[in-house]
Amino acid sequence: MIYAISNSTKVRIQQAAIGDAQIDRRDAALALFTPQINAQTYAYYNFGRSIDPQTNTYFNTTSFHNNYGVSAGLDLFDGFKAVNNYRISKTGMQIAASQEEQVEADICLAVMEAYYNVVYYKRLSDVYGEQAAVAEQALAKARRQEELGQKGHADVVQMEADLADRQYDLTNTYNMYESQRMTLADLMFWPVDEELVIDTSMPLWQVEPVSTEAVVDFALEHNPTVQIASMQQLNARRELNTAKWQVLPTVGLYAGWSTSYYTYQGSQTAVFQDQFKNNSGEYVQLSISIPIWNRLGKSSRIAKKRHAYEKATAELDQKRRDVESEVRRAVQDRDGSATAWQQARRKAEVQAEAYQLNLKKLEQGLISPLEFQTANNNYLKAQADEMNSLFKYLIKQAVVKYYNGIDYIEQ
Repeated sequence: MIYAISNSTKVRIQQAAIGDAQIDRRDAALALFTPQINAQTYAYYNFGRSIDPQTNTYFNTTSFHNNYGVSAGLDLFDGFKAVNNYRISKTGMQIAASQEEQVEADICLAVMEAYYNVVYYKRLSDVYGEQAAVAEQALAKARRQEELGQKGHADVVQMEADLADRQYDLTNTYNMYESQRMTLADLMFWPVDEELVIDTSMPLWQVEPVSTEAVVDFALEHNPTVQIASMQQLNARRELNTAKWQVLPTVGLYAGWSTSYYTYQGSQTAVFQDQFKNNSGEYVQLSISIPIWNRLGKSSRIAKKRHAYEKATAELDQKRRDVESEVRRAVQDRDGSATAWQQARRKAEVQAEAYQLNLKKLEQGLISPLEFQTANNNYLKAQADEMNSLFKYLIKQAVVKYYNGIDYIEQ
């Protein structure tokens, strides 16, 4: 699972989203605590005719103008827009982090399911391989008995058909095993030119009782899906409050400094250094902007933000209901799978014993190959049912543990 998470493109995409959220928080913090500072300069030549005010005649003139300035502005009150944007950006980082946790959990669960499928088909192919070997040995013995006149040709043909069935099932099961290995390798983003070696041994485990209500309460508080919906609702409420406060006046403080330099053709002007110093000036400005009429733009924005908050609240309620239903269903499925596995294990033990008895009867000629094939099919089905119920229980148990606060990667 660690390899799958570290190489997953979905995780990389989500990490990029976290990077964007960090940038949004930085920008919101700078907008809240720092002023805007700008510097500007321009220079231009003016060519053309002008009127001499003393002689009232036209004359050609050329002038050069050069200006420099620095200005700064700070919003003293903007309806708490900057404050709420900063809070929204901080929550946005938490949302992105929770989304990454959710992506990692989805990847781990998918890898776990694919791994159990690989183990299932590997063990099933081993069983079919053993059955094919037994059928091949039985067929060889039957052919010798036919030569000695102890078995009929029909029994030999039936055993040949049974061997063909076992080999066919073995081939199909092995193909499914290889297919599931490829699926697991794709989920792990395993290099295509390297073979994925899989350990199909299973650790010891036991049925672990758990309180359904305790798992539900923990999941409703800590599950990333619920946390994301809750934080999105919180941000929607902040955006609604921001929209409401925008009907108030905004207050801004601005300050600046500027200077200029110019020359006129045919006139005596001061040098650049003197003009740069003598023409400089500063200003301080306090600005108040009172919204009066903007074509109901602010009212429309408030209405939309209120609808967005109501939508986020409904989505939160739905997510909480979904998670609660998923937890209860997971616990029920786990308990049902545990019971089914115990029954399937008992069934497999009985069918294995019956298979060994029928194998001896076949060797002694007490049952026909057709009767043995029926017993053999029951044995194979019991083996498959036991493994299927076991892996289904393990998956459901992992899901319950996840909802109870144990990450898949820690199980």
